[in-house]
Formats: sequence, C-alpha cells, structure tokens
Amino acid sequence: MSGTTLDDYTDRYAQRMRGMTVSEVRALFAMASRPEIVSLAGGSPFVSALPLDEIADMTAALIRDRGAEALQYGTGQGDLRLRELVCEVMAVEGVIGSAEDVVITVGSQQGLDLIAHLFLDPGDVVLAEGPSYVGALGTFAAAEAEVVHVPMDSEGLIPSELDAALRRLAAEGRKVKFLYTVPNFQNPTGVTLTEPRRDAIVELAERYDLLIIEDNPYGLLGFEDGPGQALRARSSDRVIYLGSCSKMFGAGLRTGWVLAPPAVREKLVLVNESQVLSPAMLTQMIASEYLGKYPWREQLKVFREIYRERRDVMLDALSTHMPAGVTWTHPRGGFFVWATVGDELDTKAMQPRALTHKVAYVPGIGFYADGNGRQNMRLCFSSAAPDRIREGIRRLATVIDEETELRQVFNTPTARRRGPHGGPLSRTSFAPGPELA
Repeated sequence: MSGTTLDDYTDRYAQRMRGMTVSEVRALFAMASRPEIVSLAGGSPFVSALPLDEIADMTAALIRDRGAEALQYGTGQGDLRLRELVCEVMAVEGVIGSAEDVVITVGSQQGLDLIAHLFLDPGDVVLAEGPSYVGALGTFAAAEAEVVHVPMDSEGLIPSELDAALRRLAAEGRKVKFLYTVPNFQNPTGVTLTEPRRDAIVELAERYDLLIIEDNPYGLLGFEDGPGQALRARSSDRVIYLGSCSKMFGAGLRTGWVLAPPAVREKLVLVNESQVLSPAMLTQMIASEYLGKYPWREQLKVFREIYRERRDVMLDALSTHMPAGVTWTHPRGGFFVWATVGDELDTKAMQPRALTHKVAYVPGIGFYADGNGRQNMRLCFSSAAPDRIREGIRRLATVIDEETELRQVFNTPTARRRGPHGGPLSRTSFAPGPELA
C-alpha cells in the first residue's frame, strides 16, 4: 500500500530496531539549518578556516598523478601510508602504536560500530560517562546493550563511582564488556579527565579485568595546555583507541581509525570487510596527502585560536545574559559547553519555545540512556561566528526567563520522574565542581 503514514513493514524488522530512535542532534538539523536560526546545536568543525585553495590543488594533483590508485578498491585494514601517518598523530599524546595494529574506518563512528559488533551481545552491559556522546549511545542501543552511566564532575569521570558500579554489577553477576569514555574536552560537557584520574581508571581496569574504549576526536584542540597523555599511552592491552580526521582536518572525509591489540585488530578487519569491503581510497589518500605534506600542526594552531575566541565569547555571553541559577562548564578545549538550568525547567519541553525565538540547542536528555539530563543542554561554539554566539545566548536567556515565569505563574514545576526500578532519577549525574560558573 502506498501513500499511507503507517509502516507496512513493522512485523519484518529485526528486534534491534525497536531500540533505535532519531538522535536529539539529528532531529534538530532540518530546523537549525535555517538561516534565521542561531544554531548552538550541531558540533561541526569550522572547515572554512582550512586553506581550501591549497587543498583543492593538492587533491587535483593527487587525482592527476595517482588517480588510478585513488579510485580503486583498497584493503579492509586501510591504506598503509595513512596508518603510518596516524601513528605520528597519536604520538603527540604519548601513544606508541604500530601501523600494523591500526584499522582505518569510515569516521570514528564506524569504529564504534565495529567494536559493538565485535564485543556486544544483546543484554550486555557497557559503562559510559553520564552524560555521554549521543552517537555512541545510539550504537550501543543498536547492539541491544544496556548502558550504565558513571557520574562525572568537573574533573571528568569519578573513579570511586566507577569502582562502585563495577562492584555492584559484579555482585549482580553481570559482566561489563567495556568502559566507553571521551577523556579530552568531552562531548557533551567539554570536561577533561585529570591526569590522576586517568591513572586511577587504568588501575581499576587492571583490577577488574576491564577493557576501555578511548574515543579521542578533540584531544589536539586544547586552548590552554598541550595535549595530555592518552589512556592508551598508559596501557596498550587494556585500551582500544579511536581517532578521527574530522576535527583536525575535514569531517566530510569520513576518515577515522582504531588502534587495537593485534588479536582484536584482526577481527576488526574481518568485520570492516563485511561492512564496507574497504574504506574509500580517495578520502584516505587525501588525508595522507594532508598529514604527510601539509603543516597540519600549524593548521591546528589556527583552529585552536578560532575555537578559543568563540569559547570565550560564549562564556562571556552566558555570564552577561543568563539568569541566576543557571550554571555551565568552562571547557579548556574542544567544541562544547554544558549548561544546567533550574529544577523547575525541562530543556526538552523548552525546545519549541527556543526555536520560536530562533535559537537551537541540544537538550541534555539525548546524552543519557536512562532518561536523565532534562535540566541540561549542550551548547556548541565551534561553528557559529562570535556575534551569532552572543545573539544566540541572548535569545536563549530570554527563553529561560519566559519559561521560568510561565511555570511560576501556573505553578507547574517539572514532575519528579521515576527511575527504571521505581526510585527517583537524579536531577543530573553531572556533579558541579570548580569549573562551574
């Protein structure tokens, strides 16, 4: 039957589709892309800062001189030259890796999917920061795994809470397949895991025989300090590392990588071949030309200065316009600020009013698997110009004022929600710390 709004294929879908929904970020794209909307939502890099003419010449020369190779099939593990070059990139954060143990992927998002295919069965437990990257949550949901969040504060994931979660799950007879973490300028909070906590988390991984998935797309985008030492630099056996060209070069290349122990790498190649046969040779070779011939470290300095200016503009605008009771993180790098509004507000319910005021953000609920985050929102400063950021924050503050006044007039505070076992859900598992304004 055609022309119907019903899904005629419902009874044919695999069970795993029942847990898949449109992410909060993707759901905003159509609306937030309208020119009158100030979008503080999607986390896009500012690729206009790239030397596009030089990249065009570089790509044209690549096609002219090596086009037959660039337009041909490749291997399931990826181009050797690119694998060697990304080892040089990882070395900046203390990671010593061999090109033999790198698998090139279609963005680091596919790396997550490969890992989920390799390790997760329905009902398995994955530990993840609360809040966590929405793309990872979607991948774990598609694998029918259960995500258990570990609270964060201004210093990142809390080791004592990780210890408590591991002990509790062990007492319940449930094995954790791995911990997923974004330790540097985390998406969505912008918070960075401190060095002492990195040591503590690796120690816990040793004690509990825990595998760690370290997702690190933002590590080279620090504003104040040089890049910290990666978790992978502390343990090559316990940590599988995900990297990406999306934030350091171009997101549209869809080129990422996984660094894994040899036994895991072999299986990742098998899964990669079953999914895509081989990553696109053209985009791999463009990335190789860029990393091998272009001064990418200097380009990263350009990006860092642009993003630092925009971060400062957003923080200043928040301080200037936000009403009392609203708090936010102070990221030292990356793309994001994580804001928390009052208990009486629900950022998901407030979203239509924000769009009416022509400003977009991502409600915090999208970054939790357990229904938390309704008093939070993610604000992105990477892609909007400084004057647009200021105007967007001014509009958002007006929305919060109006929503607060409306709820006070009608005395309709957000209902206290219940957890999956009948207990109350916390307002947020992101505990305030010294970085909060």
